Order: sequence, then C-alpha cells, then structure tokens
Amino acid sequence: MEAYIRFADKFSAWVGRAFAWCIILMTFGVAYEVVARYFFRAPTSWAFDISYMMYGALFMMAGAYTLSRDGHVRADVFYRLWPPRVQATVELVLYFIFFFPGVLALIFSGWKYASRSIGYREVSVMSPAGVPIFQFKVIIVAAGTLLLIQGIAQVFRCILCIRRGEWLGVESDVKELEQQLIEEHDREILAHGSEAVDIVRPRTRNQETDR
Repeated sequence: MEAYIRFADKFSAWVGRAFAWCIILMTFGVAYEVVARYFFRAPTSWAFDISYMMYGALFMMAGAYTLSRDGHVRADVFYRLWPPRVQATVELVLYFIFFFPGVLALIFSGWKYASRSIGYREVSVMSPAGVPIFQFKVIIVAAGTLLLIQGIAQVFRCILCIRRGEWLGVESDVKELEQQLIEEHDREILAHGSEAVDIVRPRTRNQETDR
C-alpha cells in the first residue's frame, strides 16, 4: 500500500506542477489585454478565453495534487481534536459515501459531455474569435481520473493509520509563506537572541560557580 501511495503522490505532484504553468499563460493573456485595451485602444478577442481556459485547467488538474497534500478545505472544529485512528476511520467512511460516488459521476458525465463537444467541434460562444474549446472538455475526465487514483491512495492512508495509530507522512513540498516566516523568525531568535542562548545552551556548573 505504501508503494502505491508514494506513486500516486508523485504522479499527482508531477501533474499539478506541470499545469501550474497555466498561471503564466493566464497572466500573460490578461496583461496583454490590459496593455492593448488601455494603451493602444485595441482590445483582443481571445484574452478572455485564454484566461478562463487556463484557470479552469489549472483548477481542475491541481485537485489531485491538493488532495495528496491534504490541502482541501475541511471543517476541522472537532476533527483536529480526535486521535489519528478516529480521524482515519471517519475519513475512510466519508470517502466511500461521498468522494468516490462524486468522482465517478464526474468521470462518466464528463465523458459524455466531452465526447459530445468533440463530436461537433465546439467553439467558444463568449467571444467573436470562435476559439475552439472542445479539447479542454477532456480535462474534466482527466481530472476525475486523477482524483480517483489519488483517492485510492488516501483510502490506503486511512487503513495504514488505523493499523499503526499515526498518519503516513507526505513528501516535502512547498510551504505557506506564513509558515516560512515563522520558521525564519524562530531561527533568527535562536541564532541571535541572548535569551535563546540560555535555552539552547544551558549554563554549566562551572559557569554557575563563576557567577
């Protein structure tokens, strides 16, 4: 089970980081539109389509990556107070009641939606450019499949936690800016603060005698 978990985590991370580059394309499209519209009075007919396509692709394809890092929103008012085995048991039950039915519905309904869109070569009706969008409908199926793969890994995590009494750690990853600032602040205190020296390096008996 651990081997599958590691595989799913790495695969989800690779896909998530690959699609993270969509934010660059989206930023470029929006920035170009702003410059062209307000400086040259020449608005584009494609920038809006680029922005929502790139954001939609990023949002959908990063779902499994976020799940692997336990980054989705959770109402943990009571959850965080429970012991790990109780947390794992509750999560395991909820995965089968809500997660897998929802993901399977996303895959099957998304497949019908995408195949119909590909069949008549759907284009965007939200701009005069007529940008093709049928290829992006396939992302619905791909995102659901990735969530299914990662969801199985999360079930294995729950089972291992129930057996061992502790959660299997995730791979090292990016940290929130707030957490980085806290860690940097702690390091500075330990490195430069005289009070911290007393904590890290307690006085020896000889130092007490000298005083």
